[in-house]
Amino acid sequence: MNVQEQIKEYITSLPEPKRSDMQELHKFILQVLPGCKLWFLDGKNSENKVVSNPNIGYGTYTIKYADGKTKEFYQIGLSGNTTGISVYILGITDKAYLAQTFGKDLGKASVSGYCIKFKNLKDINTNILEAAIRYGVEATSEN
Repeated sequence: MNVQEQIKEYITSLPEPKRSDMQELHKFILQVLPGCKLWFLDGKNSENKVVSNPNIGYGTYTIKYADGKTKEFYQIGLSGNTTGISVYILGITDKAYLAQTFGKDLGKASVSGYCIKFKNLKDINTNILEAAIRYGVEATSEN
């Protein structure tokens, strides 16, 4: 099964209304980042144990570890969880930037260093979400 099929299967497995919101967000992110690399992480480790919620990833970003090693990963992540939906924007070095710049205008969302969480898509301003995603992609391409 290829990545697009895994993503479709994951989104289809979600209960409504999360399924519709995730489908809409998936299409939305693909419009914001056309032609980006797609990722799917099923949330299981090498022993097939569930260690996180499944994630859909978009774009590429190189994680640089303190020991000098690097790892290719996605820039933008999307995940359904028990309380709603999370959008991850990886690679932003200033951990207060997302909350300070986009938090107050996003709507009903909690914003941490790299994560925007919300219950339903209708609760947030997608124009502000798009601006946050674009900022994240630009910030990581400068590193």
